Amino acid sequence: MRARRPHTGRISPNVAASRGARRPDAVVQQTDDTAEVLLVGASARSGRHARAARRAAGASAALAAALVLSSCYAVQDTIATVDRTDAVGEPLGDTPVREGGDLVMGLSAEPDALDPTTSSSLYTRYVMASICEKLYDLDADGELVPQLATDLPTVSEDGLQVDIPVREDVVFGDGTPFDAEAVATTLQRHLDLPSSSRASEMGPITDIAALDATTVRLTYETPFAPITAALADRAGMIMSPTALEELGEDFGSSPTCVGPFRFVERVPQTEIVVERDPGYYAADEVHLDTITYRIMTDASIRAANLRSGDVQVADTISTQDADAMSRESGLTLLQSSSLGYQAVTFNVGNVDGTGQPPGEVDTPEAQDARVRQAFSLAVDREALVATVFNGWFDAACSPISPDSPFSTPASEACPEHDPEAALALLREAGVEPPLQIDMQISNTPDSLRLGQALQASVQAGGFDVRISPVEYSTLLDVQSRGDFRMLQLGWSGRVDPAANTQNFLSTGAGNNYSGYSDEEMDALLAEASQGTDQAARAEVYGEVVTKVQEDDPVVYLYRQRNLTAHTDEVAGVQTFADGVVRLSRAAFVGDDDGADDDTAADTAGEG
Repeated sequence: MRARRPHTGRISPNVAASRGARRPDAVVQQTDDTAEVLLVGASARSGRHARAARRAAGASAALAAALVLSSCYAVQDTIATVDRTDAVGEPLGDTPVREGGDLVMGLSAEPDALDPTTSSSLYTRYVMASICEKLYDLDADGELVPQLATDLPTVSEDGLQVDIPVREDVVFGDGTPFDAEAVATTLQRHLDLPSSSRASEMGPITDIAALDATTVRLTYETPFAPITAALADRAGMIMSPTALEELGEDFGSSPTCVGPFRFVERVPQTEIVVERDPGYYAADEVHLDTITYRIMTDASIRAANLRSGDVQVADTISTQDADAMSRESGLTLLQSSSLGYQAVTFNVGNVDGTGQPPGEVDTPEAQDARVRQAFSLAVDREALVATVFNGWFDAACSPISPDSPFSTPASEACPEHDPEAALALLREAGVEPPLQIDMQISNTPDSLRLGQALQASVQAGGFDVRISPVEYSTLLDVQSRGDFRMLQLGWSGRVDPAANTQNFLSTGAGNNYSGYSDEEMDALLAEASQGTDQAARAEVYGEVVTKVQEDDPVVYLYRQRNLTAHTDEVAGVQTFADGVVRLSRAAFVGDDDGADDDTAADTAGEG
């Protein structure tokens, strides 16, 4: 184990005050020109927490006032008590349901290509969860469970061979038999396709082989502990070899996998339709005829359509609507702690596109880590989550969730808001404030509110941020090409921290959008992924966080909650810590023989 290196930033002693269930309820009191956060509960009345509450309240009020003065957005006169109790949704169980119907989901962004090898969008994962099952999945408790595999992998004593047993009662949506050879074909594609985003997720594989019809063997150069978790995500989505042969790199235009539903059509910027697959191995558990994923990028429009019944499910509920929806008759708000984060990424070496060798970027923030450190110090994270997100989200400075079993004090450490120190760092780096910098960001209303609040927050620390809003799908492309100086996007998170760190911070990784490259970081990430002892891995990931906070290619801002809502005419909708909204076992509530069925059918048809 490497000796821990000293951290250059100051650490906030109050970071724990904003962590999940360990944080007391937040009451956001807003008036026409200010917003303040009052932390309530016995712990908040103790000395240290009370002082933290007063500092947060003052900072929130100052930021809210700055936002109003800059006409960023209206701060409404409301008092909201935030209930952040996880409610991930229940399986159907004995709920009376009717067969059939078209469920419509309001989707907050356009998915990218429906291709497990190349996709990088959370919203694509929503759709793929219905049409493209994985070797493993995540259950409601955050545990890894077999899906197309029949058991967890068997790993050799030296950790270099991983054997995966797979199902034999399965066919793809096009009738092609599912077997170990088909699994090997998909996994090899993940490694070989030049545009793959999965290769770094799968680790240092030297060989993939089908030992027999039901066993796949992965052979590694060095042990790779995160492989099971990786195969519970897009890397584990198995594609029809027939469709791969016919479509090649265009697989995403008409994806065929194993799933309860199969792809029907996609109308760009409008909707994606999938239909029930009668050949699915558990077809008796599937009740809906079709699911339509309708693109609705404005959160207020999604909320209005949900209330009118034109859609039955909507994702990414705005924190401006969440409290009201949680109390509203006829609606159910699902929420879960996120394993992910929201951040800004600096381009420090992405000159030829993600995954390519890093090059030189001639900007102050790319040339000197002190500029990026200054930005991190200039951000008032606590005020951001209080004023922009009404206390629903948590300030964050790390890619590792405090709810993760890999969390340590080192991974939860957070540089304290200090605009004076930020100004000093800029001047040390030879930059005379203010530093003008463009930030690419999604053009959704909630993202713009965040951008404007961030713009106001960092002014005192010497940054003049110019906001450049673009469509979400365009933002993904800009990010991959490296056509940005600073960019705001997040990551929905995974159960193993390798997917939150290694894929973004190791040299040449598929999600290393910053173009960051550092030999010490590469060594730390490799060490963290090789061990099997969870405590030892967690300690190394703490060192990873310390290192990333010194170099700051990515500056972490906050950790969101997964907020999804559905009407009470449907049941079986679930969303877990991975952020994916699961609809494959959902159904319309009612009795096929009852009078209420006609009403439900009419409503579903209108949706």
